[in-house]
Amino acid sequence: AAPPPPGPPARGSLSLHRAYLRSPLGLLRLGQLALGAAFWVTVAAHKYEGAAHFALFAAVLVWLLTLALFGLSLLGRWTLVPWLGSRWLLTNLVHDLALGVGLYAAATGIMGYKAGRKSYCNLPGYSQHCLYGAYLGASVCGGIAACLYLFSGLYCLARRCRDQRDII
Repeated sequence: AAPPPPGPPARGSLSLHRAYLRSPLGLLRLGQLALGAAFWVTVAAHKYEGAAHFALFAAVLVWLLTLALFGLSLLGRWTLVPWLGSRWLLTNLVHDLALGVGLYAAATGIMGYKAGRKSYCNLPGYSQHCLYGAYLGASVCGGIAACLYLFSGLYCLARRCRDQRDII
């Protein structure tokens, strides 16, 4: 078993790992959190049914896991996570490519399909409540978020291929 990747110097109190916040991965995580929140808030704020339940579940699940990864990385406390802390770069890689890209791509497809099904209601003179804009907005946010997860996954993969073990 390899030792865990180095974190910031140990301190008695919690402090921010500023190098992570300025790194490409830290900036991508901020974008993922912002777009993920926009996705699930847009869906949750409107009436939704059917497969949109899965899209909302997937978006919230990935968003919460991303928030946990971001928080642990920002505080430099990933070594506290049993088993995963010693494999933090691999953990981020699997999270980004399998969960982030996979679930956001599925959620984006669902919301894009639902937007297409509601495209008739954006016609002038249509008097009923229209979900087209909400579904389209959620699918755009989800598509961009999936791209950000792909970029961060490729960043982690490139670091792993160069035999680097740290996230920054």
